[in-house]
Amino acid sequence: MNDIFFALIYFTYMLIVFSTVVYVVLDNRNPVRTMAWILVLTFLPLVGLILYFFLGKSNRKGRLISRKGYSRLIKRPMAEFQMQESLNIKTEKSRIMSFFMNVNRALPFDGNNVEVYTDGKSMYMSLLKSIYSARHHIHVEFYIIENDPVGRLLRDALIDMSRKGVRVRVLYDDVGCWKVNHEFYEQMLCEGIEVQSFLKVRFPVFTSKVNYRNHRKIVVIDGKVGFIGGMNIAYRYLYGLNWGIWRDTHVKISGKAVYGLQTAFLTDWFTVERSLITAPEYFPKMSSPEPCGSDAYSSVAQIVTSDPVGEWRDIMQGYVMAINNAKSYVYIQTPYLLPTEPVLTALQSAALSGVDVRIMIPKRGDSWFIHKGTMSYIGDMLEAGVKVYLYKSGFLHSKLMVSDDELSTVGSTNMDFRSFEHNFEANAFFYDKKTALALKNIFFNDMKSSILLTQKVWKSRSGKNRITESVIRLLSPLL
Repeated sequence: MNDIFFALIYFTYMLIVFSTVVYVVLDNRNPVRTMAWILVLTFLPLVGLILYFFLGKSNRKGRLISRKGYSRLIKRPMAEFQMQESLNIKTEKSRIMSFFMNVNRALPFDGNNVEVYTDGKSMYMSLLKSIYSARHHIHVEFYIIENDPVGRLLRDALIDMSRKGVRVRVLYDDVGCWKVNHEFYEQMLCEGIEVQSFLKVRFPVFTSKVNYRNHRKIVVIDGKVGFIGGMNIAYRYLYGLNWGIWRDTHVKISGKAVYGLQTAFLTDWFTVERSLITAPEYFPKMSSPEPCGSDAYSSVAQIVTSDPVGEWRDIMQGYVMAINNAKSYVYIQTPYLLPTEPVLTALQSAALSGVDVRIMIPKRGDSWFIHKGTMSYIGDMLEAGVKVYLYKSGFLHSKLMVSDDELSTVGSTNMDFRSFEHNFEANAFFYDKKTALALKNIFFNDMKSSILLTQKVWKSRSGKNRITESVIRLLSPLL
């Protein structure tokens, strides 16, 4: 009897595994990702089932907001966009701009001031200054807001402004902040601040929601000033780690491109609050601002978002177009290099065609597992002629790309599967020479603190590292 019982359990278990494999195949995903899941389910069936249930299920057919609701939300930005004069953008770059407009409804605006920050202290001081200048509303959205001296300083500033009658809304990612005590947010709630967590997760380790996280870093002040980039709110972003600095890139935008940041925030707010905010005060009329500060640049800017529930991989496809359109150079900074097949092919093709392709990653990662996966792709880059730099002064968390002194982007998107396919991300794309040169100079300055890898050095690494990297690479589509 026991033998029959255990045989029945085993048969049921294998039927579930087989059914899951069939479901993965019929889901028609990227073949590389599909094969990775089949390998895990075949050789580690129990572990594979658990991982797939919590991390692998796809929600691509869902919608965050109805088309009608989104049309209402962007009604005022659309009117401002249609009233501006034709944008003078070169043909190759206008194709990328048009692509984002078609698939993302991202509206480009001219005459924006752009200030670039490469360290947490200068960005944070500018952010606090902007917060204290608010008169109507403050919208804050971060993947991480730690309950540490830096997070508490931001919280207290928001409380100060709320007491002055400014409407304050805070959106944080529930997994990114799952270690933060709820009392930290209750203090803001008690002061009239509206606080919400994105896709709330009761048990982060045991839910499929852990796979779809809001990785965006957006702040909007009065609908006129906005911040976007790679920096979260935590002590390490200002003061680094015990083994080095934290190098990141963030931008402050003043001008009509802030409509895009506002739209992104209000869409995410609707997702969790189910309240559609379209009042004109949140999309105020603006004239082109005068340049402010020696580090400010007047720019054509476009705010582009991506998410795992849409039909297209918006930012990833835009990256591929930018790389393929490059004629002279493409410089990229990313903390993680786990490229999808289209991105990897674009980088290799560009380098093989004579384009100066340079990628900068940290010499030491903040995650051993992901960093080993990153290193597994270096050989593919070097063989195609891509120049790979290892940043050695600390942890490079910057996410930027600049090409041909014409196109540049800064945001939250890493060059990896997770950012391209699973996370909610946001990037600012710029289409002017001054901003491109500013980011290009930042890249060149970071090269002084980096090591240029050569084929000889790379091939001399230990056999242990090669085996580890190769094994982890098999799982890279799942990371």
